[in-house]
Parts: sequence; structure tokens; C-alpha cells
Amino acid sequence: MSDILLSGLKIGYLALLWIFILLAVNVIRTDLFGRRVPASELPAPEPRPVKTRNRRAERTPAAPLPGRPAPASVVPARLIVTNGPQTGMAAEVDQAGTYVVIGRSPECAIVLEDDYISTRHARVVNGDQGLYLEDMGSTNGTYVNGRRISAPTSVGTEDEIRVGRTILKLEP
Repeated sequence: MSDILLSGLKIGYLALLWIFILLAVNVIRTDLFGRRVPASELPAPEPRPVKTRNRRAERTPAAPLPGRPAPASVVPARLIVTNGPQTGMAAEVDQAGTYVVIGRSPECAIVLEDDYISTRHARVVNGDQGLYLEDMGSTNGTYVNGRRISAPTSVGTEDEIRVGRTILKLEP
């Protein structure tokens, strides 16, 4: 065999080896950090019924604003998956100072098998001011009532939480 052919085979082998290594690193990175989800691939939120105002009807308190505590009248005790592969899975958040981590890691309180969820995606904390939701630096973000959150946000039983393709709610 000529030296040129042997050198060409060596370079080709090294190129294949580097392609394999780069593909393996990409798979590991995707597994650790998840993939970005385009908005067109996300499930559409369920339409809510239109409420009409009746002046004689009893007034109900408005939903809490982001960053403000939930009303003390209804204290959520469980975080439950309402839509997604693990529908029905729940975790307790009834004691002050407790928190529930949501993600794909086995160490999380709610382990979700969703490709669009990070290993440690978000957490619900039962703090002094009530329950609040905090994104833990996830790739695809955490949403409350269809709005992406960037800071800890107070949540209550009327709020819909979406991580990846999974929807969660708080129940009393």
C-alpha cells in the first residue's frame, strides 16, 4: 500500500472518530439541559368559560398579581399534574417551609418524563407569604396562566402552571 493511501485512511478514521465524539457530546448535552420548544409545538391551553357580571351576585376576590401572596381564604395543599403523561401524580406542599421540585431528575418530588423539561425545572415553595413558583434556570421556561415567569411568582388554586408539555394545578 502506498504511503498516500495509508495517510488518507488514517485521516478518514480520525475524522469519523471526532464526528462520533461530537455526536455523543450533543446527546449528553440535550439529555442534561433539554431541548428548546418552539411555541407552535406546545399544547394550546383549554378555553376558559366566559364569566358574565351580575351586580347582585356576590363579589369574588380577584386573582393574585405576580409577586403578591395568594389570598388566605384558600390554602393549597397539593400540587397535581392535570395534563400530560403523568396525569394524577401529586405532591404535598401543605407545611410552611416545604418546597416541591419539578423536573426529570429522580431526586425531584414530581418526576416528569417530558423531553421539554429540564433535570431540575421549577419548584413550588410554601413560604411566609404563601405559595410561590420559581423557575430554576430551565431551558424552555415555566409558565403561569400562559405567561412565562422570570422571578418567583405567587400562585394559588386558580392558577395553571405549565412546564414543558405538562400542566399542573394547586388543590386545597
